[in-house]
Amino acid sequence: MNAREIIIYLSLMHDGDWDKIYSDIQNKVKNFSDDDIKREISKLKCKCITIIDADYPNELKNIYKPPFVLYYYGDLSILNNTEKIICSIGTRKPSNYGVNMTHMVLGGLPKDIVIMSGLAAGIDVESHKTAINSGLKTIAVLGSGIDNCYPKENKDIYDEIKNNHLLISEYPHCSRPNRAHFPMRNRILAALSKTVFVTDASIHSGTSITVSFALECGKNVCCIPHHGGEDSLCNKLIKEGAALIEKTDDLLEEIGYKN
Repeated sequence: MNAREIIIYLSLMHDGDWDKIYSDIQNKVKNFSDDDIKREISKLKCKCITIIDADYPNELKNIYKPPFVLYYYGDLSILNNTEKIICSIGTRKPSNYGVNMTHMVLGGLPKDIVIMSGLAAGIDVESHKTAINSGLKTIAVLGSGIDNCYPKENKDIYDEIKNNHLLISEYPHCSRPNRAHFPMRNRILAALSKTVFVTDASIHSGTSITVSFALECGKNVCCIPHHGGEDSLCNKLIKEGAALIEKTDDLLEEIGYKN
């Protein structure tokens, strides 16, 4: 057995739980055999990449609890140019205005831009749909196991991304999502993108967690403006210095786009 196989095995045994994997590595736990490792790894349907692999994304190496393993389906080379990856996020219960602005701004982007999101209901899935319908590549980072589409109503988009784009999770097989998975998922979204684009979210939305990670990583944050008097995270972030985005060209200017 080699170090890479041991890392994958520990990730599989602990359902991607970072703290448990780290504890076993730190304590040099060896209560498994070569046959155990081979048997468990052979069950994987997807591909995977570990933190010690040469093609592991550099953007993840210095973040809070960098994933030991990324499980994926699709084209990993989509990650090669993070300067053109926009993370588009927002509430699970968006307004019509938020959805329409998401479609309008993202739908006009050049074909070499990549849209990343978390495949959640609401703004996330609308961002993925807009990318696909506009001929852009899209990346979905899951808070569930790589073989577990959550929520189930997004299965068509999940399959499309799995087959023709890039689907990522640090959780293997059909691991069930739990409340702790989504903040962990959000650190990956923030780290792998050039810019975090918030289109519709309330002030206390989980979207703010991704924004916090983005700011820690030194990433740009930009937002769609909303009506005054609303419970709007977008307006709050704009007041605090986030770029105001009204049209596609504003977003391209914010990321310093050059064809």
